Amino acid sequence: MLLILRIILFVIYLLVICMVGMIWCSFSPRNPYHVSIFGRMIGKLSTLFGIKVELRKSQFTEKYIGNAIYIANHQNNYDMIILSKIIPDNTVTLGKKSLFWIPFFGFFYWITGNILIDRNNKIKSYGTIMHIVKQLKKKRISFWIFPEGTRSNGRGLLPFKSGAFLAARLAEVPVIPVVFSNTHDKIKLNRFRNGLVIIEMLSPIHLKNHNLSVRELSKVCHDVMLNKLKTLNDEVEEREKNGNI
Repeated sequence: MLLILRIILFVIYLLVICMVGMIWCSFSPRNPYHVSIFGRMIGKLSTLFGIKVELRKSQFTEKYIGNAIYIANHQNNYDMIILSKIIPDNTVTLGKKSLFWIPFFGFFYWITGNILIDRNNKIKSYGTIMHIVKQLKKKRISFWIFPEGTRSNGRGLLPFKSGAFLAARLAEVPVIPVVFSNTHDKIKLNRFRNGLVIIEMLSPIHLKNHNLSVRELSKVCHDVMLNKLKTLNDEVEEREKNGNI
């Protein structure tokens, strides 16, 4: 019964957001400012699903003002609800081109300012990277990228693709890692409470301070995020065990 109720409320809430968003954004289509506004509305669905989300930012990230490439781990379809709660202002995400064909949501995702890419076409992917670099250099905008390129679905933090790091280096902007604790097989829609998820936005990594290749930089960022993921998972496990959530 709870599962059915949640699905009904989810569909109604998302449809309302999409309809309102499409009308609102039609007055200034593809303005990156829209993404964080409607993202935080979508983030409220975490309460409907019984997920307690705890947000953290390093003091250096709080103080940072400027464009950046945000990179986050990508676990499953619940990422949209969880990560939407922390997306910064003037930050757009990169999503698969196939998202556009999802009724209502696809057009809403596009008109808010997010970018749809064809991951199977290397030439178009490179064109997207150069588009990101150009945007980073000429306007107040940041990009949110999942460097794993696909959902991990319980396989841990997958190897990173190099596109995000190439764009950051060419545009001379920092990479800001965002890590959130494990949600694989944790969220059950027929269960009232689905535990704690911690999201932590780490300190900016300024690539100009590292005399490394793009691939080596991706490995450095991967190691940083892998260590943080383990730390967050251990903390969540301990707090849930002790009922401290």
